[in-house]
Amino acid sequence: MSKRILLLAAALVLGAQGARSADLPVSAPAPALVPATWSPWMVRLRVLGVLPDPGARLTAAGLPLAGAKVGITDSAIPELDISYFFTKNIAAELILGVTRHGVQGAGTLAGTRIGTTWILPPTLTLQYHFDGLGPLKPYLGAGVNYSVFFGEQERGGFTAFRLSNSVAPALQAGFDYMIDEHWGVNVDVKKIFLDTKVKLNPGFVRGRVDIDPWIVGGGITYKF
Repeated sequence: MSKRILLLAAALVLGAQGARSADLPVSAPAPALVPATWSPWMVRLRVLGVLPDPGARLTAAGLPLAGAKVGITDSAIPELDISYFFTKNIAAELILGVTRHGVQGAGTLAGTRIGTTWILPPTLTLQYHFDGLGPLKPYLGAGVNYSVFFGEQERGGFTAFRLSNSVAPALQAGFDYMIDEHWGVNVDVKKIFLDTKVKLNPGFVRGRVDIDPWIVGGGITYKF
């Protein structure tokens, strides 16, 4: 008899505990930690000052034009660039823009109007971005420029003014200052060692013109 009473009491206790357990709220599983995503893309919208540093080596009918030089006007243009980061420090940047310049004589050709031209100068650089400086993100770069000359117009009585497309090396330095995770401001300087062949009066005057522009820019950065 006593064994039956003990077994019955144990069953009642276990049943009560089970009921209380069933009434307790079931806790949700802890959410899995999702790693922060990192995008390799960055774009910038800048205003550029294109500042040529010109020189020339010209001939007329095959004879050197002693003291003949050229001047090339500065230009200010809007520009879009796209950067892709292979790692947190290594990136490639492509700049896109179109610029227009006037060309006139200098030296012994001073006062002579020669012509105007448009230049499409896409430039691709490989950059190293320094870190550890908080929101300041400086970088250095080097790469290649391919300049396409088009829309040449003669001035000052010249005819058949033509400039040849040209490939040139480029150096770069700049920085982004990030305001938050996505937005920042940018300052950038490039030096392009660009020269081109020139022809006038169909080929009577010809030679090479060094343009060698400094490209100084500032604008807005957006990091995806």
